[in-house]
Amino acid sequence: MNRPFEIDPEEYPFTDRWLPYRDGNIHYVDEGQGPAILLLHGNPTWSYLYRNVIKELRKDYRLIAPDYPGFGMSKAPADYRFTPQEHSKAVQDLIRHLDLKDFILVVQDWGGPVGLNYAVQHRENLCGIVVMNTWAWPAEIMPMKLFSLAMGGKPFGYWLQTRRNFFAKTIVPNGIHHAEKVTDRLRKAYTDPFPTPESRIPTWVFPRSIRKERTWLAGIESKLPNLSDLPAHILWGTKDSAGFPLEQMAKWQKVLPMNETEMLEDASHYVQEDRPDRVASAIRRVSSRTLGGVLR
Repeated sequence: MNRPFEIDPEEYPFTDRWLPYRDGNIHYVDEGQGPAILLLHGNPTWSYLYRNVIKELRKDYRLIAPDYPGFGMSKAPADYRFTPQEHSKAVQDLIRHLDLKDFILVVQDWGGPVGLNYAVQHRENLCGIVVMNTWAWPAEIMPMKLFSLAMGGKPFGYWLQTRRNFFAKTIVPNGIHHAEKVTDRLRKAYTDPFPTPESRIPTWVFPRSIRKERTWLAGIESKLPNLSDLPAHILWGTKDSAGFPLEQMAKWQKVLPMNETEMLEDASHYVQEDRPDRVASAIRRVSSRTLGGVLR
């Protein structure tokens, strides 16, 4: 299957894999051998977000990074509505297809709710988790609610996302602390998956879902105690926006009492772009605690 857009092969030197998904498909990366690591992205990113983590770890681990339908190189089925529930179902179908067992889950941004929805129902299939600047409960703080209203509302938020490609063009570069890393090819990698107003609708649904999917998020939160014995590493970019203050990190510390926490003073929301080396180290650390993995 052909890629829907060009990507720098030096930046993203991976084999494309495709899972037919109704009348669409799920694109994913499956690199390396060893203990399985499932890497889940948020909005408006895709498996490209984890490229440097994958390159660093693939000699010792098996790294699986999917693109949700409508993101990256995946093609959404005709009846897909781009809700986090559907994305979580797509991830669960990929896990089942690949027969992943005893894996480490790595989540950031919307990858948190998407992945935790699986985790709280299948604790027995996880051996560890890495959490970065995310949540898995109804929005409690006003900045997050206002963000949802502005970015996921109508007509202004809808216009921003579908007509201006605001998430990919503006929020991503502003969510990376190290300005020198925001290169033209990085900008292109995040804007090219959304060439038309219609293709950008998924980036509007996600912020809208912060308000609209409170019941679903509350359901995940109610089952978070299932993960109380799960070895965890919390990796938090402290330069993030008001939507992810340290109070959110502290909540994760209570939810995941078996945690080790690392605050990154030189990282913002997209921790994988700012400090991929620390993400890789966090994965190694969890692996060493659970699987006797390689710690370097």
